[in-house]
Amino acid sequence: MIGGHDMKRLGSLLRWTGRVVMALMACLLAGWAGLALWFQAESPWRVPALLVCAALGLAAVMAPWMLRWRGRIWLVAGAGLLATLGWWQTLAPSHDRIWADDVDRLTWAEVNGNRLIMHNVRNFEWRSETDYTPRWETREYDLDELVSGDLFLSYWMGPAIAHTLVSFGFADGRQLVFSLEIRKEQGESFSAIAGFFRQYEVVLIAADENDIIRVRTNARGETVRMYRLDMPPSALREALLGYLQEAEDIRREPRFYNSLTSNCTTIVFDLARRIVPGLPLDYRLLLSGYFAEYAHDHNGLVPGHEFFELEAAGDITARALAFSGDPADFPAAIRVGVPFLVH
Repeated sequence: MIGGHDMKRLGSLLRWTGRVVMALMACLLAGWAGLALWFQAESPWRVPALLVCAALGLAAVMAPWMLRWRGRIWLVAGAGLLATLGWWQTLAPSHDRIWADDVDRLTWAEVNGNRLIMHNVRNFEWRSETDYTPRWETREYDLDELVSGDLFLSYWMGPAIAHTLVSFGFADGRQLVFSLEIRKEQGESFSAIAGFFRQYEVVLIAADENDIIRVRTNARGETVRMYRLDMPPSALREALLGYLQEAEDIRREPRFYNSLTSNCTTIVFDLARRIVPGLPLDYRLLLSGYFAEYAHDHNGLVPGHEFFELEAAGDITARALAFSGDPADFPAAIRVGVPFLVH
């Protein structure tokens, strides 16, 4: 039986816990508002807005222990939060900015039966990240000649984070790669934190492997691994058409990139779910460096091999760095030794 003294102690503990929870919630909300203002507020309003946000945030964090002033503090802080949310909703994505050269154009396609015409396929010649020859091309493909799909992971920030690309192969040896990326403005660089705060628009790049893979291995010094996807021709076609629809949706209506919900890995997962409904959510969708292991666990990669074998054989970095031949031969050169499907 609980005595009166114990009940008082329990009540005191519950009140203290509730105050801590309210203070933590106030801290999180103030932190979100501060970061939103930091990344998006324009000068000369940014500094004053941040100072007001910090003052209201600090007061809201202390309010649970300031019984006399608590109601008024939360009223003012709540009004400030609502004002911030209202301003946040006015931020709109745009196609009309001064873009970096490598994301300057939006790809789009014409499909007439089995005939695919791709416009604005990127095929830059990269000598370094800042020294390159821009080329945007129109290319034609026969969808009946679509024979393969490959998953590329490009590691730029440790083993847990990678950029995800999908390459579609045709019977004539050509590869067409799709990559969902931030649409950088000139002079802008990527920040994962800024990616949560509407800092970037999103763009879907269609490119030649000699461009979009070599810029990562040769110009940026990234490690790139390739895995053959285990997909029948009908699924390959559905995935390719899914990318084309995504490109058209972006072209018609710009949207913001989001580091969690709209990135290079979520698009692959969303397209995979169209083909294989019921694919489960997994931490490896967030930690994209492990996405290939997720695909292997769900029978998405070439069968008959342990994952560590595919991972080792799929490291194409050295072959990409060593290649110096005709760009048309680059896809074949980097695939030497990579396990493929045996028909």
